[in-house]
Amino acid sequence: MQTSFSGYDSYKQKLATQAAGGDAPDVMQLDYRMIEQYASGGVLYDLGRQKSVLRTDEIDAGLLATGAVDGKQYAVPQGRGTEAVVYDAKTWRATGVPLPSGDWTWSEWADTMRTLAQKTGRPAATDPGQSEDAFEVWLRGQGKSLYTEDGKLGFTADDLTRWWTFTDELRREGTVSPAEQTQLDGTVENTPLGRGKAIADINWDAPASGFVPLVGEGVTLAPMPSGEDGTPGQYFKPSMFMGVSADSGHPEEGALLIDFMLNDPGAAKILGATRSIPVNETLREETAGSLTDFDRTIHDFQTTLEGELNDPPQAPPSGDSALQTTFQRDYDQVSYERMSPREAAENYITEAKAELRS
Repeated sequence: MQTSFSGYDSYKQKLATQAAGGDAPDVMQLDYRMIEQYASGGVLYDLGRQKSVLRTDEIDAGLLATGAVDGKQYAVPQGRGTEAVVYDAKTWRATGVPLPSGDWTWSEWADTMRTLAQKTGRPAATDPGQSEDAFEVWLRGQGKSLYTEDGKLGFTADDLTRWWTFTDELRREGTVSPAEQTQLDGTVENTPLGRGKAIADINWDAPASGFVPLVGEGVTLAPMPSGEDGTPGQYFKPSMFMGVSADSGHPEEGALLIDFMLNDPGAAKILGATRSIPVNETLREETAGSLTDFDRTIHDFQTTLEGELNDPPQAPPSGDSALQTTFQRDYDQVSYERMSPREAAENYITEAKAELRS
């Protein structure tokens, strides 16, 4: 067996080059936004043909379906993550503002951030306006979705204008971070929370472990805000997938390796929560007792959400990878006050429709 290692951005670029050249590795790690692109491009093998060696019966059906395209199982989720409000409980507690407890709406989240900002004299949270992920949670709380089942936009310019008006007002009043603190490189080290300039951030639970060495042991997680009527927008998302190359000469062996990674107790113990919580429901409970530090925080946080969230959406269309960048770039125009939320939203809708047609 030959292995290679790199940072994730470098890995994605290398994998894209290999896939385009028909030289994808036998077994590969995949992001949610890569599934439809690679499946429709003929890069991925249908793992449904290896049911005898790849066991998926311990995986939640809704989570497993996120790796399927047109009824074929092209990838299998390796871990289960979810987006969360990450916060510095030690600093928050010192303000005298009550810590988050249970569910809250976006209005309640905003009011709490305002109070924290007033108490500390600085922004309380990272501006969520630039995050397509945060927008998706907000949108699902309105009963809508990023994309329809046939890969079209599931929202309108009016919806996006409402979101960006909401976040822009919070930024203008100093409740969330200013543009120059928000638009950095996306690493936890360069977020306002990671740099000690805010108390809270919105991030996925497993990557949020990166805040601990920067902020301290007080880092913990709270649920994402819901819609004003209590509709949850948060969902359990596959933190990473595994797939086999359609050109592999060893598809059965590849499926066996994936089965080992998903279903072997020893592998689960070694991985801990590095890919968030195991998707194998039995192993998830068996390994819980051995989890420590932030891995335990993630497990306990996800446990509080069991049975409370709606099924995850299907894997987004291939154009979404480019649209994440477009989303942030268009919001830059709002946060630097070069465009109104309405102008930026209409611009995004035009670009998104063009990208999804290509």
